[in-house]
Amino acid sequence: MADSSFDIVSKVERQEVDNALNQAAKEISQRYDFKGVGASISWSGDKILMEANSEDRVNAVLDVFQSKLIKRGISLKALDAGEPQLSGKEYKIFASIEEGISQENAKKVAKIIRDEGPKGVKAQVQGDELRVSSKSRDDLQSIIALLKGKDFDFAIQFVNYR
Repeated sequence: MADSSFDIVSKVERQEVDNALNQAAKEISQRYDFKGVGASISWSGDKILMEANSEDRVNAVLDVFQSKLIKRGISLKALDAGEPQLSGKEYKIFASIEEGISQENAKKVAKIIRDEGPKGVKAQVQGDELRVSSKSRDDLQSIIALLKGKDFDFAIQFVNYR
C-alpha cells in the first residue's frame, strides 16, 4: 500500500483579503467617528496602507480591518502590521500579508512531528511548505490534531490530504 500524505502550508487567499479591505474601507467611510479625520485604507503595491490624522484613529482603522479579516476566516497571524509612523500631518501604518512557511519554522514543525508524533511518520520540507507522509491515515489524523493544538506564530493550513 502506498503512503498517505498531506501538505502543511501557510497561504492566504488574496481575493478574501481584498474583500475584507473593501468592507473595511466602506465601514470607515460611513462611520461617524471617522468623519473629518482623513481615515482611509487601500492597497499600496502589495502592501496595505492605512492613514488617519492621529495615532489613535489609524489604530482604529487597523482594528476595523482586523475584524473584517476575522469575519472572512483569515488568521491574523498572516497579517504583519507595522507601527504607526508620522508622515507630515498624517499617521500611517503599512501592513503586509505573510505567505509561505520559512525554513526555520518548517524545521520547528518537523521537529514537533518527530518528537511528539507517532513513529513511522515522515516530514520533509519542500520549498515553502512541509509534506507529511505515513503508511497509516490514522497517524496523519493524529498529526493534524497535534499541530492544531500547538500555538505557532504563523498561520498553517492542511491541504492535499490523500
